[in-house]
Amino acid sequence: MADNYDDYSREQLLRLLRERDRRPNFGLVWERDEIDHDLSINNDFVALDWDADLSCGDGPQRNLIIEGDNFDALRYLRMTHAGRVKCIYIDPPYNTGNRDFIYNDRFVDKDDNYRHSKWLEFMYRRLELAKELLTEDGVIFVSIDDNEVFHLGLLMEQVFGAANCVASFIWRKVDSPNDNKVAITPDHEFVLCYALTKGQARFAPLSAPDIVDAYRAAEDGSRYRDRLVKKNGKNSLRRDRPTMFFPITDPDGNEVLPIHDNGEEARWAMGKGGVEKHRKAGTLIWKQREKLGKTVWEPYAREFAPDNPVRPYPTIWSDLPTMRQAKAMLRDIFDTSDLFSTPKPVELIERMLRMIDAPNAIVLDFFAGSGTTAQALLKLNMEDGGNRRFILVSSTEATADAPDKNLCRDVCAERVRRVMTGYENKKGQPVEGLGGGFAYLRCRRIPAATVFRGIQHAQVWTALQLIHDVALTLYQATLPMQSATGRNGLVIYLPKLNDAVLDAVQSAIHEAGQAVVYSWQPALLAQRLTDPRVAFEAIPAFLVNRFGARSTGGRP
Repeated sequence: MADNYDDYSREQLLRLLRERDRRPNFGLVWERDEIDHDLSINNDFVALDWDADLSCGDGPQRNLIIEGDNFDALRYLRMTHAGRVKCIYIDPPYNTGNRDFIYNDRFVDKDDNYRHSKWLEFMYRRLELAKELLTEDGVIFVSIDDNEVFHLGLLMEQVFGAANCVASFIWRKVDSPNDNKVAITPDHEFVLCYALTKGQARFAPLSAPDIVDAYRAAEDGSRYRDRLVKKNGKNSLRRDRPTMFFPITDPDGNEVLPIHDNGEEARWAMGKGGVEKHRKAGTLIWKQREKLGKTVWEPYAREFAPDNPVRPYPTIWSDLPTMRQAKAMLRDIFDTSDLFSTPKPVELIERMLRMIDAPNAIVLDFFAGSGTTAQALLKLNMEDGGNRRFILVSSTEATADAPDKNLCRDVCAERVRRVMTGYENKKGQPVEGLGGGFAYLRCRRIPAATVFRGIQHAQVWTALQLIHDVALTLYQATLPMQSATGRNGLVIYLPKLNDAVLDAVQSAIHEAGQAVVYSWQPALLAQRLTDPRVAFEAIPAFLVNRFGARSTGGRP
């Protein structure tokens, strides 16, 4: 129904006109003013509580599993990890209308007139935050199906820019017999890939050992193939590249020109420099053959099989396991019936991690589901000795019908724990663990007006460690100060000040040489410690400012 503009105030009309002026000539527009405000969007400060009982492994932790709304988690990670995440993979709700997408604590069904707009608003808010986490050469992969793929493509262009689209991959998710009750079955899903800056993103090629099969085996054990130097096919005539029509001297001392079998003047596939390079290397090979009724010499370029055979990644992935195998793996890990309806195979996410080829990457999945991303990362680390780290974010998915449900705790974290430590499969056979550990953290909202009295020392120390890229250790209330070695020196947190604490700080700084000290009384501390190698920051003001500097809390 059209708006009745006669009822609008002057200010409302001006606002509408300004919004219309800001809209691009081409792009995605959805009914942001007509749908209910996303209740997960808030201006609260977010802290993380460490649950030691649900964590895995001893000692400092580099991997994180965060329970909570992913909007809250992303705002927190913007404070601690902005510009540090190399790869993001997400498998968001597909908005099928079959109780898979919750907006404002209610499932969005097929009959909702604003179904797509609610999904777009939900995704837009989170993608905008995710973008800020990526490194300059970082990339994001998003799984999706036909329900929202075309809307998502336009949304990704709006957030990341059309120039930063890398590819749209197609994964064959079904390998079982088709349902004969329908005319068409959806056998595939999409994986959209965008880069923060496409010109800086780098992708490794696909390992392809079968390429070697195209090469012959030589007596010395090497493998080779000979390619005709004469160009064939499209653009193979002399007139196409006149400079590549020149004579080459054959073993009998005669000059050979590139001539097609029908007598047309052709051209060589390389220039004079390329031919000379092969001649000097001994890889210009001459073979006799019949042409136009007489025996002639033909030049070939000998190529040897590569030591590490690779090929470009295709955009169609029909060679990977399907959802059926993914469900079977999940049943094997938990020895129970399906706990998660749409798991992705480990190999699918492993492929993406191989593509980015970053053995020290931080990898984020803020729709973590059953935890497949962590298993893929751990498997790859075990294989190549990498030091990749994961951050998984998952909600409980509790509803009024299932108030005790906790997907993050009972499926995601539990799966990762079993994969790390080992488990017994459905056949009663032990499966060796992949090693590693994680800190289990829980989002806690603190109203902005009460941060100064509501934030706890343990929450402060967790945030400071993550900001300085320090492996997490639990806050120890019995110590006079918390300290860790970061990339740029010592990181110290002082919950309180007294003479004993000052002595301990001075001793630690003397040994470290450079430090940043976080305190609730930085001015007093700066008066007592005049060492020029020390920087002072106020708590919690430092965290509040860092958290809210680019707030997206209110609707534009």
